[in-house]
Amino acid sequence: MNGSQIRAVVTGATGGIGRELAAELQRRGAALTLVARDVEALQQLVGLLGGRSERLKYCAADVATASGRHAVAEVAVGRACNVLVNNAGLGEFAFVDDQTDVALERLFAVNALAPMQLVRALLPHLRSQPEAAVLNVGSVFGSLAYPGFAAYSASKFALRGFTEALRRELADTRVRVHYLAPRATRTTMNASAVERMNAELGVAMDLPGPVARAACDMLEHGRVEAVLGWPEKMFVRINALLPRLVDGSLRRQLPVIRRHAQLAASEHTTGT
Repeated sequence: MNGSQIRAVVTGATGGIGRELAAELQRRGAALTLVARDVEALQQLVGLLGGRSERLKYCAADVATASGRHAVAEVAVGRACNVLVNNAGLGEFAFVDDQTDVALERLFAVNALAPMQLVRALLPHLRSQPEAAVLNVGSVFGSLAYPGFAAYSASKFALRGFTEALRRELADTRVRVHYLAPRATRTTMNASAVERMNAELGVAMDLPGPVARAACDMLEHGRVEAVLGWPEKMFVRINALLPRLVDGSLRRQLPVIRRHAQLAASEHTTGT
């Protein structure tokens, strides 16, 4: 799909990846409807991108709520959007016994249920377009479950499974379905404790820009699935074939992961 043919609705548009994705899509000629909860952040982003116009609008909505999804669907249909980018996401670096019911439910509502429900709401409209696409932004942790991110990994596993099944359900339609799995990325979603842990373990972290360019390349060139980063691509393949080997590797990292997760919990409690 050529960039100038894209009329995209992008959720989570004011986050690190979302902001870069909006800017990259605009550079490639796309018309955009940007979605986030914070109206002031949306207005600031739209201002940075040149201001509201027929090709650049925003919708302040919480996609984890039925009313928010209804507002997004209404705007997307009204603007004849042909691409849905499910980019909104939540992360929490914590061991399961340190998480609350509310946090777990909110994480799944945003990361897994909202994309599924938005797709369901918009699918009749997308099917009516000459060409359409759904791009779900997942995570390498959607294929490689990681200590300290059990709930987050589970939500991204769910999103990856949904994407794969949806692609097969829509194989005889004009709607293409894509899944992008970034590795660790330098955004505000990753607390400082995550960055310190990754530095100690030698885990690379990408800037949001390359992730956004990879997402746009998928839409333009039709690649249906991509895992970003090396050696992450290799680890995903090894985990699929020899999960017990990965168990052993992560077991050796566990003391470091647990220490940084405890620091993250302490920082969250004290507000630092």
